[in-house]
Amino acid sequence: MSKKLLTGFAAFCVMGLSSSVWATDFGTADEAKMMLEKAVAAVQADEAKALAAFNKGEGGFKEKDLYVFCGGADGNFTAHGAKAELVGKSLKGLKDKAGKALGEEIYKEAHEGAFVEVTYMWPRPGEEKPSEKVVYAEKVGDQICAVGYYKP
Repeated sequence: MSKKLLTGFAAFCVMGLSSSVWATDFGTADEAKMMLEKAVAAVQADEAKALAAFNKGEGGFKEKDLYVFCGGADGNFTAHGAKAELVGKSLKGLKDKAGKALGEEIYKEAHEGAFVEVTYMWPRPGEEKPSEKVVYAEKVGDQICAVGYYKP
């Protein structure tokens, strides 16, 4: 095998490994959308039971780095699949790491029957440097529920 071919093969293997690590560690846009659809259906069926499941990350509501969070009419978290201790704290007042009024935008844009997309800057789990993240949000009764994913 020539050195050039061997170098190309090695590069291909490294790229393949890095993309497969991404695929197993981080949720995708499609997975986030599917989780939000499932969350909306769960809230419609039994709001209290759904919020409890979101907080515990049970029932498929916490996969990889994806989780559901919701806020009530008062602007406070009613559920957070990654940090249940945020329940009762302000979602509407939440700002991203660049100072964007993330919570206000989610509340302003979310409506019933279809999800909206809000892009913001937030560190990946275990990192300090903010990365681009997209949250899909939808209003369900008096709840606004969302699932976010990091852009690759």
